Amino acid sequence: MGVDSNHRSNLQQIYSLSPLATREPIHTVNYFLTIQNCSIDSRVLQGFFIHVIISTIIIWSELTLKNILIIDDDVYIGDALEEVLTREGYGVTRAYSGTEALLALSHAMPDLILLDLMLPGLNGEELLPLLKKEESSQKIPVIVLSAKSDIPGKVKLLLDGASDYVTKPFDIKELLARIVVQLRSQPVLSSSPLLSFDGITLHTDTHLVTADSGAVRLTRTEYAILKLLLQNPSQVITKSLLLEHISEDTPDCTDSSLKVHVSNLRRKLRDLTDKDYIEAVWGIGFKLRTD
Repeated sequence: MGVDSNHRSNLQQIYSLSPLATREPIHTVNYFLTIQNCSIDSRVLQGFFIHVIISTIIIWSELTLKNILIIDDDVYIGDALEEVLTREGYGVTRAYSGTEALLALSHAMPDLILLDLMLPGLNGEELLPLLKKEESSQKIPVIVLSAKSDIPGKVKLLLDGASDYVTKPFDIKELLARIVVQLRSQPVLSSSPLLSFDGITLHTDTHLVTADSGAVRLTRTEYAILKLLLQNPSQVITKSLLLEHISEDTPDCTDSSLKVHVSNLRRKLRDLTDKDYIEAVWGIGFKLRTD
């Protein structure tokens, strides 16, 4: 059976809201408002709806449920967090001590950890370095939840590997926003053989680096630092994360020497381009300058 141009236009309008077009579940209200204003043969519409239902099932099956591990011995806070997170569509696992958290992690890895510091036995400040030491858990973002508000303590935890720090009592909407940010901003190591940013190009296959078409001679450590920054051009890369990733290529780089290597890299790029590409974020790490 043929479909005339008017019906085809209407179907295209409906399709624009479909899961296959939006890569999201159906926006029901928009669908019914659109269909109400369309005049389409019932058999065509029936077939189209079957297509939409099948595509919706496919899209839902592609959605990955994010799992969050709550490590907190306060039952009231843990219950409240679990209720909110479950309502937001997250899977939730609970642990009430540092030791119990390690046991939970030995069975399954979450996508994000909410970590209280005042835990019985192995406390949060002792647990965090252990999480970042283990290869299986070191890349999981950890948001610290604590009543402690001293700046030196916050900075130390961030440098020890915490992704974020939220002071209790906290606003649940703010915490949810921070969770979303961490889940979508985990560093992604690009597999492309060519990385580029504002006139800088880096060839991962040949290790050739150019800035404004001029070759840049870098040490192994400087190359590894620049590579990680180019792979995550919009993110602040913490010092601990830099050391963790570049240690694969340059195990001689230490926390005390990292600043010197970054300074030398910044100078070499600036000498060729008159641009200061690398910005230091005080107390946290480094990022590519985007302004």
